[in-house]
Amino acid sequence: MAEAKQGTEKKIVKKTPHDFIFGKFLGEGSFSTVTLAKEVSTGKEFAIKVCNKQHLIRERKSEYAMREKAVLTMVNHPFIIKLFYTFQDVERLYFVLEYTSKKDLSHYLKKLSSFDLPCSRFYAAEIVEALDYLQNVGIIHRDLKPENILLRESMHIMITDFGSAKILKNDVVDGEGGENPKGNGDGGRRKSFVGTAQYVTPEVLASNKVYFSSDLWALGCIIYEFLAGKPPFYEKSEYKTFKRICSLQYDIPACLNTTAQDLVSKLLVLEPEERLGSKDMGELRAHPFFEGIVWEGLPEQQAPQLLPYLPATETNPEMWSSQSRTGLDDQRLAEIIIGNDNIHEKVIPQEQNDEVNNEDHQRRLQEQAVNNEFHEFVQGNLIIKQGKVLKRRGLFARKRMLLLTEGPHLYYVDYANKVLKGEIPWSSDLRPEAQNFRIFFVHTPNRTYYLESRESDAHDWVKKINEVWQHYFGNSQ
Repeated sequence: MAEAKQGTEKKIVKKTPHDFIFGKFLGEGSFSTVTLAKEVSTGKEFAIKVCNKQHLIRERKSEYAMREKAVLTMVNHPFIIKLFYTFQDVERLYFVLEYTSKKDLSHYLKKLSSFDLPCSRFYAAEIVEALDYLQNVGIIHRDLKPENILLRESMHIMITDFGSAKILKNDVVDGEGGENPKGNGDGGRRKSFVGTAQYVTPEVLASNKVYFSSDLWALGCIIYEFLAGKPPFYEKSEYKTFKRICSLQYDIPACLNTTAQDLVSKLLVLEPEERLGSKDMGELRAHPFFEGIVWEGLPEQQAPQLLPYLPATETNPEMWSSQSRTGLDDQRLAEIIIGNDNIHEKVIPQEQNDEVNNEDHQRRLQEQAVNNEFHEFVQGNLIIKQGKVLKRRGLFARKRMLLLTEGPHLYYVDYANKVLKGEIPWSSDLRPEAQNFRIFFVHTPNRTYYLESRESDAHDWVKKINEVWQHYFGNSQ
C-alpha cells in the first residue's frame, strides 16, 4: 500500500513498480539508489528512492528507512521534500519523492566556490524557517549539510535525507535511539555516530546527546561554508576534524563579512543551550545578518541569482558580485577594452600561426625546455602565457603559477614547492571573464575558477584564453 498526501489529508492509494516508468539514475545514498521515474497514469515525474531489503537487513539500516518514512509522513512544509507514495515488493522498498532537475547546494558551492551575501542570507533564512518548523513538530534532522539541501525549479530549498533524523517530544535525547538508547559507553557512541564529520556537533562527540539546537550548529557550519568556500572544521581525517570541533578551533578569514562572523560565532557554541535560537528562533531571525529578509511569504519570493562571494582584498577593495550595474568601474572598463561582450571574438592567435612552422615550433620548445623552469609541468606543450596568480576558493587563496599552453591546457603549479597541483579542464563551454584589471574567472561546466593576477593583466589572460579557445573550438560553433 502507498500513502499519498494532499495538504493535511491522507488517503490510501495502491501503487506498484508497474505504475511507473523508471528512467535515469539520479544519485545514491548509503542504503538507497535514486532514479527518475514517470507515473504512467499522469505523466508526472518523481524521484524514487529504492532500498534493497536484504542490504538494509545485512547492514542493519532498516531503522533508517523506517525513520525516513515516519518523518516524511509527518511533515508538510515548502522547504522540505514531499513524500507522495511508499510501497514495496518482495525485494525492495520504494519512496516516491518530489523531483527537481536542479542540484543540491553542494553542487553550486563547488561550481562557484562560495555564495555572495544576498544568496547566503536568503538560503540561510530558508533553512531557519525549515528548522523552526521541524522543531515545532519534534524532529531533529541530525545530518544537515549542503548535500542534503536540494533546490526546486524555483531555486527555493527543499531539505531531504531524513534517515538519520530523530523524532522526539523532549528537548534532548540520549544516543541513537532504539530500545535501549542509554548506557552504551564510548564504544556505543562510536557505533551510533550519525551524520557527516565536518558538521557533527560537539555534544554528540562528547556525550552522545542530541538537541534541537544541534541543527543550529550545522546551520552555523553551512553559513560559514556559503561565504568561505569550505566547512569551518575541515580536515583530511575524521580524527583531526573531531579534535577541531571539540576545541572549537576554526579560522575566521579577515575578509569575512562582520555580521556573518558574529552570527557564526553565536551558532558555533560548545554548549547547545547557548546557541542563538536555541531558546527562541525569533532571536535568530532578528540577528543583523538577516537584515532585509522579509520572513512572511518567503517561499513565494524571488530567489536571488547564485553568484560567488567576492570580498574586498588589499589589491581589490571594491569587489562586487552583481553582474549588471550603472556607471563605469574597473570591471566594465576591462570589458570594454577586451570586448568581453563578445567573449569568443574570432581572432587567430599569432602563437598558433607559429605552429604551422614546425621547425620554429620545435626551436621554441627546445628553448623553453632549457630556459623555463616550468617546462617540466606542461607535458611537452608550448607555453603561450604564464604568470603568478592567487587561485581562490571562497575566502581562501593559494599562490600558483598559471600556465596556458597549446593542447589546449591551463595548468596551475605551486611555484614555491615546484609541484603540479592541477589543471583547469578545457571544453567548448569554457569561458573566461574579467572582473577588473586583476581578477578574472574561468567558467567551466562544473566549476568557476576565481583567479587574481599578481600583475594588472586580467584582460591579457582573458584575451589569450579566448584566442586559444577560438583556435581549437571556434570552427565547431
